[in-house]
Amino acid sequence: MEEKFDAAIVGAGPAGISAACILADRGVKVIVLERGEYPGSKNMFGGVLYGRCLGRIIPDYAQKNCPIERNIVESRISYLSEQGSISFAYRDHAFFEELQNNAFTVGRAKFDRWFADQARAKGALVVCSTVVTDLLRDEAGRVIGVKTDRADGDLRAKVVLLADGVNSPLAARSGFRPEVRPGKVALAVKELIALPEEVIDERFGVSAGNGVTNEILGNVTAGMNGVAFIYTNRRSVSIGIGANLSDFARQRVRPYEMIERLKLHPAISPLIKDGKPTEYIAHWLPEGGFETVPKLFGDGFLIAGDSAMLFNALHREGSNLAMASGRLAAATILDAMEKGDFSSRTLQAYGARLEESFVLKDLKKYRRFPSFLETHKELFTTLPDGVSAALRTILTVDETPKKTSQRAAWQAMRSRTAPLRLLHLIWDAWRSIR
Repeated sequence: MEEKFDAAIVGAGPAGISAACILADRGVKVIVLERGEYPGSKNMFGGVLYGRCLGRIIPDYAQKNCPIERNIVESRISYLSEQGSISFAYRDHAFFEELQNNAFTVGRAKFDRWFADQARAKGALVVCSTVVTDLLRDEAGRVIGVKTDRADGDLRAKVVLLADGVNSPLAARSGFRPEVRPGKVALAVKELIALPEEVIDERFGVSAGNGVTNEILGNVTAGMNGVAFIYTNRRSVSIGIGANLSDFARQRVRPYEMIERLKLHPAISPLIKDGKPTEYIAHWLPEGGFETVPKLFGDGFLIAGDSAMLFNALHREGSNLAMASGRLAAATILDAMEKGDFSSRTLQAYGARLEESFVLKDLKKYRRFPSFLETHKELFTTLPDGVSAALRTILTVDETPKKTSQRAAWQAMRSRTAPLRLLHLIWDAWRSIR
C-alpha cells in the first residue's frame, strides 16, 4: 500500500532540511529521503555556514546547541607562486560581538545530523539509507511522488523537492536538468588535519572559539582553473583544493597529488606542521554559474540547492544559497497547499522568489565570472610567479637604487605576462564582477 505525504524531499542536506523544518513547523506532512546512512554521511567534515541564513530557519540555533566549531573573525585571500605568497586579510572586532557567527565552521557530519534532528523535532519524517530511483507521474506527466529502492517503497506526495546534490542522478534522469558537463563542475579533495586547540589558536592568531578562513589561488592548482582553502575547526584544520573537472581530465593530474603539493608549500606547511590526517574525501562543486541553473519548478516538483546548480564561485558560497532556496521552496509549497494547486502555474512563484532574493541576483551579477577564469589560465600559471618575482625584487634591500629596482621588477612581470595581456586581464576581471 502506497503511503501518502503532502511533500517528499529528496536529500537531507542544507536545502532539503531547511524546507523540511519550515514545512513541518506549519503542520505539513513531510518526508525527507536520504541515500546516506545518516544525514551528513557523505560530507564527512568541515565547511563554512552562515548564521543569518540558518537563523531564518532556526532562530535560536545557538541555544539549541548547533555544533559550531569556530566563529570566523578573519577572512584571508592568498595568492601563491611556487615559493612565495601574497596575502590579504580582514579582521573586524564586530565579528567577535554584534556580528558573531556571521560565518562559522562546522563538521558537516555533525551539523547535518543536528539539523535533521531539528526537522524531526518539528514533525518531519527523515528516512535514511533510502535511494530514490525515479519519480512517480500521472497520465499527464505531473510528478505525484517518488519510487525508492525499498520493497513497496513507492511514496505518493502532492509535491516533490529535489535537493540531493550536484551529481544527482535523479534530476538528470527525470529530464529536469541535463547531465552535468565536466567543464561546469569542480572536483575538490579535502583532508582533515587534527591539531591541538591551543596550537591552532597560536598559529592563526585567534582566541579560543574563534577562527580564520583562507581562500587560496595561484599555481598550486598546477595551471588548472581552481582554488584551495584552509578553514580552522576547534581541534582540526580543514584543507582542500579543487579544479575544473575538464581540466583534470585534460591534464591527467591526480587530485591527491595536488593536495600533497599544497601541503608542502612554504606558506602552508607551517600551519599544519605535526598535524595528523584523520579524514579524506572528494566531491563535486557546481561552478558553472547562472548559465547552468535549470528550470527550477514544474508540475508537482521544485529543485533547490546544489541540485539546482546554486553556487557562487567567486565568494565560495553554497550552503547559504542552499538554505535560502530550501526556505523559499517551502514558502511556495505552503502557498500551493492553501490553493490546493501544485501545478507549475502555482509553483512558478518559487522562481519569482529566487529572482527577488540574493540567490539569483548574485549569480546573475557574476554570470561572466566562470568563463573569465576558464579563459585566463595565466592566473594559475605565469602570473603568480611574475607577481612574486616583482615583489621580491622591490622588497630586496641592498645598495641598488630604487629606480633600478622598480625597473627590474617591471621587467620581471612583463617577461612572464605581456603588458597588453595584463591590461586585458584586468579589464575582463572587472567586467566579470561588475
